[in-house]
Amino acid sequence: MKFGVGQPVPRTEDPTLLMGQGRYTDDLNRDGQAYGVFVRSSIAHGVLNGIDLDEARAMPGVLAIYTGADLAGYGPIRCGVPLKNFDGSEMRNPMRPAFPTDKVRFVGDPIAIVVAETPDQARDAAEVVVPDIDPLPAVTDAKLGAADGAPLLYDETPNNVVLDYHFGDKAAVDKAFASAAHVTRLGILNNRVIVSAMEPRSAIAEYDPADEKWTIRVGSQGAFGLRNLLANDILKVAPEKVRVLTGNVGGSFGMKAFVYPEYPALFHAARDLGRPIKWTSDRSESFLADQAGRDHEVTAELALDAEGRFLALRINGYGNMGAYIGQVSPMMSTLNIVKNVTSVYKVPAMEVTTKCVFTNSSPVSAYRGAGRPEGNYYMERLVETAAREMGIDRVELRRRNHIQPSEIPYDTVSGLTYDSGEFTAVLDKALAFADWDGFETRKAESQARGKLRGRGIGDYLEVTAPPQNEMGGIRFEDDGTVTIITGTLDYGQGHWAPFAQVLHSKLGVPFEKVRLLQGDSDELIAGGGTGGSKSIMASGAAIVEASDKVIEAGKQIAGHLLEAAVADIEFQRGRFSIAGTDRSIGVMEIAEKLRGGIDLPDDVPHTLDVKHVHEGGPSAFPNGCHVAEVEIDPDTGIVEVVRYHMVNDFGTVVNPLLVEGQAHGGIVQGIGQALMERCVYDGDGQVLTGSYMDYAVPRAADAPFFAFDTHSVPATTNPLGAKGCGEAGCAGSLPAVMNAVVDALAEYGVTHVDMPATPQKVWKLIQDARG
Repeated sequence: MKFGVGQPVPRTEDPTLLMGQGRYTDDLNRDGQAYGVFVRSSIAHGVLNGIDLDEARAMPGVLAIYTGADLAGYGPIRCGVPLKNFDGSEMRNPMRPAFPTDKVRFVGDPIAIVVAETPDQARDAAEVVVPDIDPLPAVTDAKLGAADGAPLLYDETPNNVVLDYHFGDKAAVDKAFASAAHVTRLGILNNRVIVSAMEPRSAIAEYDPADEKWTIRVGSQGAFGLRNLLANDILKVAPEKVRVLTGNVGGSFGMKAFVYPEYPALFHAARDLGRPIKWTSDRSESFLADQAGRDHEVTAELALDAEGRFLALRINGYGNMGAYIGQVSPMMSTLNIVKNVTSVYKVPAMEVTTKCVFTNSSPVSAYRGAGRPEGNYYMERLVETAAREMGIDRVELRRRNHIQPSEIPYDTVSGLTYDSGEFTAVLDKALAFADWDGFETRKAESQARGKLRGRGIGDYLEVTAPPQNEMGGIRFEDDGTVTIITGTLDYGQGHWAPFAQVLHSKLGVPFEKVRLLQGDSDELIAGGGTGGSKSIMASGAAIVEASDKVIEAGKQIAGHLLEAAVADIEFQRGRFSIAGTDRSIGVMEIAEKLRGGIDLPDDVPHTLDVKHVHEGGPSAFPNGCHVAEVEIDPDTGIVEVVRYHMVNDFGTVVNPLLVEGQAHGGIVQGIGQALMERCVYDGDGQVLTGSYMDYAVPRAADAPFFAFDTHSVPATTNPLGAKGCGEAGCAGSLPAVMNAVVDALAEYGVTHVDMPATPQKVWKLIQDARG
């Protein structure tokens, strides 16, 4: 089928977006709207004594100014991850109010909103708001924040430790390490990154007093989930009293998934003033106030026997939560490390210990992969280092410890069960694809030009598709189109085409007739949003199951129309037919007849429309092997990724064109973190990398042409057999690139380089080695 599952169908939305006809939140305007601008703390940590608003209130166009005292009636932003401390006690969970009234805790902490007739009037007034803040010492490093005597962000949180997390059998791990023939130990920094979505955050809030209904137009990762958070936690109203509308979204990577303090402030202003209130962040505001990604520091240890077989793994470290604990903030450095760090390897015993720590920095939350790339990065750096230390070929060490197909289903030490995978076959295919054996020739050519050349492997496996219910709605419209209604949300992935391919393959609906509705919470009865690389598994499964319900109803209607028993009706390729005859009717023909008002018996369905909820199944385990080659100029320290090959097992690939694009995007973000991105604070908590003048993100010239191939072993955990692909690029690229950097520098005695491998850092390592 031209538009069926497995075909490289171009993204359906691209013509609209590329012609500038997308509808992002800032493109929208409501009648009578006013504009909000937020006043943010310029001090990282201090006692908030008060705020002088008099001059600002008197300025032209100003309608109102609201502070934390005005927003006291709204619920706080809370953490939704129920974790416990090592000793079984509950984690500390100070709630985040919309605006603080006691202390400011990071540069960018919102303390007031100015509402005016125009954006310029609101900005002018915001600039003259004068907060009275007594500065306090600040700490932005998690390890330092947990030390005795560090500045406390919350009196009720000793040593700033939100959570003292532990997983694993400590006794078994200690025993394995004690008996090990070799132990590899690495201190690893996982650098903080700015999310840098193309579209800054923006929102328009409204309140209808007649219906007592709140509406917000906002970029999100799922309208249904955000609605429930706003209704249940913030506004304290029934969910049906809140409507979330999300149109096009220019990137999120986890950052726009949850509630921000701006939303209750905008809602309050809208209700108080009786007008829609619009706010759009500028880029400087994004650098300060958006949730950041990564920011962990760990000591990783791997115990091996004399033959290089893994005996145990130990991870001990710190996760930076920032100044407030977000909806999923502790998850990345705890649960997702546990689930992902063992990767494709047999690891008999494991222990993960993490202190999640408050610091005077912007809150940290999910960022593409959310702990999955980190876990794979830690493991692959350990494997590469262990191979060098033990004198074992790095490829052989991986093969020796791979989980084999004959061992699947495989119960991991984390408690998960791998249902599918051919990890050694993927590794071998990737090495052949990358011409691993021809590397020495390429290295000699680089040396002739005065360059160092290194190669690195990123052998990875991710745990994707967290089990969540998802809506599968199918609606046959009056204009002859068919709308898929589902609660995932496209913020750049390109859902429309692959979802339509699933419906086309299953139900025979013409591809060009399919429409997609995701961003209106009023239309949804369930919705887990987009995250965890689960969209095609969750929404795809929901569409398959909803299609079965359409077929069931269609058979009954077709039986009546064709004057045959329902038991004799068959369905294939979009048509209902009487078995053994050429008499048939298409699903679209039935829909047309229903629109025309045909008479049907009471016991026959009167519509093909379906509202269905798919109950989330087990996770899936995409995996693969990425091989990167880098060149380093020893005179400048500049690192270039010059070759990149990958083989991925994404299970059933619904749309190879989009899957390859998702891999490219994740790899480029991984290259950015590996070579150039890092958010830096000074000792007072001021952001030193607060703009693109100081913070580097990768450009097209920083990425090579990617060579992409697949080795698909369908998953058994969902009807499509898919495994998810959205975050895999980061999981493969971080270790592949950094292993290549270390390999290139090995002749200088370098055994480890922390991300980012900036020119200055690399140049200094070379100079220090040269003496």
